[in-house]
Parts: sequence; structure tokens; C-alpha cells
Amino acid sequence: MSAPGDVPPAILTRLRAICRGLPEAYEEPAWIGVRWRIRQRTIAHVYTRDDDPVVRMTFRAPDDEVAAFAAAGPPFFQADWGGNVVGITFSRRTDWEEVSELLTESYRLLAPKRLAALLPEPSG
Repeated sequence: MSAPGDVPPAILTRLRAICRGLPEAYEEPAWIGVRWRIRQRTIAHVYTRDDDPVVRMTFRAPDDEVAAFAAAGPPFFQADWGGNVVGITFSRRTDWEEVSELLTESYRLLAPKRLAALLPEPSG
């Protein structure tokens, strides 16, 4: 049994690889789990709860997409805080390309415009 907040190293490794590409983003311990931030704003927070081994990550989404994430159901969920905070649960079927896109979009919403402009434009 793991302690609340413990995140498997394999998931942290993948998230770190994605977040390294976000200008000036940094990682720090959170009250449980780990979070990535730009300035003082949280881009993503990954954690487990109590005795539940499910790994969750919250992130920011554009206001007009929050309801769609909530309606999509698993692996997505709407967080209990923040109007534009949604989440995803990780499993063997996690689409890591999608996770990368979600983290990049969360970063774009929170980063100063000059930093967000350093990222390539989204495709599609």
C-alpha cells in the first residue's frame, strides 16, 4: 500500500519529459503528489488519494471545453475546485500524446503570453 500522494515513478518520468518542453515550467512537491508550475500558477498536479491506488492528474482547460471533459466521463473528471480545473486518471490505456496536448494547453492558459508564444502552434 502506498501513502497518499505517491505517484509511480514511470508516470512521473513521462510527465517530466513532457513538462521539460514547457518554457520556465518547474516541478515541486505538492501537499500530496507533485505539481508543475509556471510562475506561481499550477499547470498540473498528479497524485493518489488515501488508500486508492488510482493516479489522478488535474490540469486547466479552456472554459468552453470544461463541460465536454466532464460529459466525456472516464478517464476524465471535473475537479471539485476551480471553474476550469479538470482531471484525468491514468491507466495502461492512457494516451500519452493526448496527455502531452492537455498539459501544453494548460500551460498556454496560465503562462505569460511571451512564454506561451515560444511553443509551436497546436496542430489540427
